[in-house]
Amino acid sequence: MPDAEPKITSERDTIRRTLLVAFLVSLLCSSLVASAAVLLKPRQEANEARHMRRNIVDVAGLLESGQEFEELLGHIETRVVDLQTGSYVDHVDELRFDPVKAARDPALSLAIPEELDAAGIGRRSKWGSVYLVRKGGVLETIVLPVRGRGLWSMIYGLLAVEPDANTIVGITFYEHGETPGLGDQISKRPWRDSWSGKQLFDESNDLKIEVVKGRVPPDSPLAPYHVDGISGATLTGRGVTSALQYWLGDHGYGPYLQRIRSQPEGS
Repeated sequence: MPDAEPKITSERDTIRRTLLVAFLVSLLCSSLVASAAVLLKPRQEANEARHMRRNIVDVAGLLESGQEFEELLGHIETRVVDLQTGSYVDHVDELRFDPVKAARDPALSLAIPEELDAAGIGRRSKWGSVYLVRKGGVLETIVLPVRGRGLWSMIYGLLAVEPDANTIVGITFYEHGETPGLGDQISKRPWRDSWSGKQLFDESNDLKIEVVKGRVPPDSPLAPYHVDGISGATLTGRGVTSALQYWLGDHGYGPYLQRIRSQPEGS
């Protein structure tokens, strides 16, 4: 019996030391992870920016020119647009502005009325980024970011149109979580190529672009505005249509596109 107390004390000391070591190891690991995140953040942001620029160059069809990537970037001008008026704003740093992040800030964004929220995004920034591709000072392509809810995920894309603000040059979806082999076809070249030359608006300025179920009949009067659906991915196609309906509508880039169509010299 005299040895019981020292034994208990020794066991307690061992437990304390074990817990202390575990705590110190956890603290060290947390510090390393936090430090790595801080140190790597600028590089991650730079990689994200470069990825976005490459998608802009791609959707505008510039990669086919054979020029070096860095040289192609010189043709792209980034502007920020007041989505309500369709006019450019100069008090926002266009190179640092992120409309997706701004949409999370109540001071920089607004709630989208449910009846207008075809894209299912809830809020949007007061301003939107646009990318203007110029050659020799002449506007050749307008690139608009679009996003909306697909079947399984938010889909993020870019739509490129000609200076008439109506004829599609190209489209790409660079971030999504749609079904592999089905819905993920929205990011594949064959389906993306089917958008080239399609029209956004009809002669009455009504928005007509739509992804339909099945194939578009060539002799259909709506053929200029309709895009073939993806087999087995009807809901993803609907998500693409809904995203475009919102971002090209009056609550999105609609006022900007209308201004470009009516005042092309002001672009």
